[in-house]
This record gives sequence, C-alpha cells and structure tokens, in this order.
Amino acid sequence: MHYLILLHEAENGSARRPDARPAHLARLDELRQQGRLVLAGPLPKIDADDPGAAGYSGSAIVAQFNDLDAARIWAEADPYRTAGVTERITVFPFKQVMP
Repeated sequence: MHYLILLHEAENGSARRPDARPAHLARLDELRQQGRLVLAGPLPKIDADDPGAAGYSGSAIVAQFNDLDAARIWAEADPYRTAGVTERITVFPFKQVMP
C-alpha cells in the first residue's frame, strides 16, 4: 500500500537542511530504484519554486511500504529527522487514484 509521509520542519530546520539533504535524497533514491517512490518534494512556505529566506514548512513523500508501521519506522529514520530538520512526522495510508 502507499503512504503519505509529511515531515514537519523544525523551527530552525532550514539551517540544518543543506547538511542532511544528500543523505535524505540518497534514501529517497533507494525507494525510487526499488520502484516504490511515487513522489517526493519540499513544501515551500511561500508560493514560489525557490522560497529563499522564507524556507520550507516541511516535505512530502508518497511511497509504497508493507504496512503503516513500516512506513513510520522508515520515516523516523530519515536523515532530516535524525539531523533535526524535521520536528514531527505524520504518516497516512494513501490511496492513489490518479495518475
């Protein structure tokens, strides 16, 4: 099943984001190579591709996992979480309708 993972940015997360980003992207690429990643990307705080100093409110990931617990465990081990970029994570079952 697919799961929507929301990584909620910590107060000073944007300062830690650049250092943790390569490891975060590498983990996402593993999911992509396994054919399990549907989409992933940051959530800008403002309506712009590059939010600049405004930063991000977090990130969203939709990927396939065996169950909700597996999705939560994977999310909690994300480099953004372990580096303090993310203060909180929410995971929802996700039923893809389109495309």
